[in-house]
Amino acid sequence: MADNPSGAASRRRRIVVIGVAFAILAGGGLYWYRVSGSEPVRAAPPPGRPAVPVRVAIAARQDVPIYVTGLGTVQASFTIAIHSQVDGIMQEVLFTEGQHVKRGDVLARIEPRLFQAALDQAKAKKSQDVATLGAAEKDLERSRTLVVRNITTQQTVDQQQARVDELKASIAADEAAIETAQVQLDFTAIRAPSDGRIGVRVVDPGNLVHASDARPIANLVLTQPSAVLFTLPMQVLDDLRDAMARGPVEVAAHDQNNRRLLSTGKLLLIDNTIDQATATIRLKAMFDNADERLWPGEFVNARVLLETRHNVIAAPTTVVQRGAQGLFAWIVNGENVAEPRRIELGPASGDLTVINTGLTEGDRVVTDGQYKLEASARVTITSTAVAANAPGATSPAAGTTP
Repeated sequence: MADNPSGAASRRRRIVVIGVAFAILAGGGLYWYRVSGSEPVRAAPPPGRPAVPVRVAIAARQDVPIYVTGLGTVQASFTIAIHSQVDGIMQEVLFTEGQHVKRGDVLARIEPRLFQAALDQAKAKKSQDVATLGAAEKDLERSRTLVVRNITTQQTVDQQQARVDELKASIAADEAAIETAQVQLDFTAIRAPSDGRIGVRVVDPGNLVHASDARPIANLVLTQPSAVLFTLPMQVLDDLRDAMARGPVEVAAHDQNNRRLLSTGKLLLIDNTIDQATATIRLKAMFDNADERLWPGEFVNARVLLETRHNVIAAPTTVVQRGAQGLFAWIVNGENVAEPRRIELGPASGDLTVINTGLTEGDRVVTDGQYKLEASARVTITSTAVAANAPGATSPAAGTTP
């Protein structure tokens, strides 16, 4: 059956009319948009990234002391074990444990009677020899007179002279024996050989003591002044020697937790060798210890002041970050936008690090919240502080390099 030509023409006309209508509608919409300037309805753009909360500190110029710290032990100026120098019974103890004593104070007494008897015997022997010498000298004088008259021989005179010389030597020996006996008697009074504080009594009265006893009666320590022996890495040896060349080097002794300053003194010496096993050097510092805050045997942190860097840029150590290009810090500009900036470090002191290059005075550097940052990120500052050294803080004087 053949198609109807009139029907096909009618369909084509309808398609053309519909297309023209759509074209008119599209053109009208475009014209309306351009004339009125209104936005067409479209999907909302995704929200922007929120500002990152950070804490900042203000980089400032200041004087920064550079310290090195080592663990050390307090040592008394003198530590003396009190022993008896003679054998005998401990008669009495005259000190109180923990008491301060002066040099020469009697601390204890040994039973003295045997030693007094020995002294009396030595004195009596001397008196006997002195009397015998007197008689011998008279006999010698008579013999000399008789030999002149040829009544006796010269041999007799020589024998009398030898007798006199022998008695004089005996008297000299008697004097030495008296001195020895006197010293032994004096040793029965055990005296303090130095000022100091007496420790715990180990031997009680009534016990037999010997000069050879390994166990002391007590220990005496002199804590004013006191010393601190401590170690430091050998890498700081040159810095220490330079500091000593400039003058006295200050050393502060802190407790083990670095919370309390115990005393301040001066570095006395650097040991003459380096311990190759530990790559450390030993040092000794002296402290007046007038208040006895340093106690013998106590562990302390000895903080040595190497130098003071004057008028340098310093920032909290927490600003230092490490990236693929080296060390850097996040800076917050005037529009509260974070920017990374490369830095070069100097030595550290406490919570501060000296910044050799990269920062200027007044820069706001991020101290907390860096892990959320990226270049050109907007930030919200939650707190602002001025970089300042924490009093009493210590840290090794070793800078980090990129």
